[in-house]
Amino acid sequence: MARRKAKQASEAESALATVSKAARMNGTATTKKAGRKRTTAKKTTAAAKIPAKKARGRFSEVKGRYCVRDMKLAEEGHKLIDWAESHMPVLMKLREKYSKTKPLKGYTIAGCLHVTKETAVLIRTLAAAGAKVTWSGCNPLSTHDAVAAALADDGISIYAWYGNHEDFYWCIERTIDQKPHLTLDDGCDLINTVHEKYQHIVESGQVIGGTEETTTGIQRLRARAEAGQLLYPVIAVNDAETKWDFDNVYGTGQSTIDGIIRATSVMIAGKNFVVAGHGHCGSGVAKRAKGLGANIICTEVKATAALKAVLEGHEIMPMDKAAKVGDIFCTATGVKDVIRKKHFLSMKEGAIVCNTGHYDAEINLVELGEVATSKRTIRQNCEEYTLQNGRKIYILAEGRLVNLAAAEGHPSEVMDMSFANQFMSHLRLAEAHKKGEQLAIEVLDIPEEQDQFIATTKLQTLGSKIDKLTAEQLSYISDYNAGT
Repeated sequence: MARRKAKQASEAESALATVSKAARMNGTATTKKAGRKRTTAKKTTAAAKIPAKKARGRFSEVKGRYCVRDMKLAEEGHKLIDWAESHMPVLMKLREKYSKTKPLKGYTIAGCLHVTKETAVLIRTLAAAGAKVTWSGCNPLSTHDAVAAALADDGISIYAWYGNHEDFYWCIERTIDQKPHLTLDDGCDLINTVHEKYQHIVESGQVIGGTEETTTGIQRLRARAEAGQLLYPVIAVNDAETKWDFDNVYGTGQSTIDGIIRATSVMIAGKNFVVAGHGHCGSGVAKRAKGLGANIICTEVKATAALKAVLEGHEIMPMDKAAKVGDIFCTATGVKDVIRKKHFLSMKEGAIVCNTGHYDAEINLVELGEVATSKRTIRQNCEEYTLQNGRKIYILAEGRLVNLAAAEGHPSEVMDMSFANQFMSHLRLAEAHKKGEQLAIEVLDIPEEQDQFIATTKLQTLGSKIDKLTAEQLSYISDYNAGT
């Protein structure tokens, strides 16, 4: 989006103080005048403590409160959020219920998760339940600037804009400045920053727990816990059945194909489509690409995952071999250097390479640069590299999440369940704290009852009904003497 001149401080403070939209989230009826006074006070006390960001350009910013690309985009953002709300009935039901009791009142939640219209629905729901929310994006290329502006307009403390490469951690640290009680993460960057740089706010008892959204983040958290370095309990939202069997499979599958098509406009049918990794995310991509007529080739390091791919009708081979025959490559492993120099050099003319794993390390762009003679942006989110052998290779979204950088991320309907899990997990952490319950400092699972509640609620919103076991059937299941 085009960059526009930032608003003058008075305009920004006035927009921030507007409570007509904030009232939609938290049910308060504060006057604009009172809101302005509070905002001015926060700005004055926080401004001196905040280091300058590295990026130079035009931003809409109220120091100590928010920094987004352009507040003039807020109206567009509100429309996008409204659309998402109409497609996320489970989260909206939770908002309706808990906006009355406000169980999160008194708790500050710092979130680091893709700033999309779906995420905005989660943020509004947390705020409606009484939480003070502060937010940053978890990927430099996944923030939707209009949504970020709308959230700032709602009164949310947010630091996020598309392309914040050099200020990625600056944005995260501004949310930590708010001294959160709870952290909500996607990829573990926020939690890692707290652990490595802000341990004092944990040791003081300020931070009581957190949640993690994605597979890569859970892997890092479990490694930290095994090393005895985890400082507070974190709930593994990613491991909920209503998250990874739906969001990871159907969401990643559809949005990744969407991103590839938007960035390239190529036909998928008839192409050799190489998917690196046949886990939940990779299998979802393979299914959608196959549905569009592609020939699927999977690469794997895990025998059982590879066997599942074979039984799905896909071909299995090492990347060294796949690199020679693939037309489109998509990595979904969470591991670095999946595609590297030797693979680039053996690829066909016009090969398209992208990533749908959380970090941009799966495709080794440094080694690609070493064997390239030139590079140019051929279309939005599509860069053409000319190699020393004369062949051209196309990298999408700078090797970052193609489904978010080149498209809009997962559909609202599937994020409905994932974010319902996030919301309910923060309720769990807050309620435990209120009761004085000490949760184990480890990576905690989602309760089965929560999974089933969310799935049942989702089915109800779809107008679908399921059977119930009779008393006799329940007795039969637990009767170990029942024979044939």
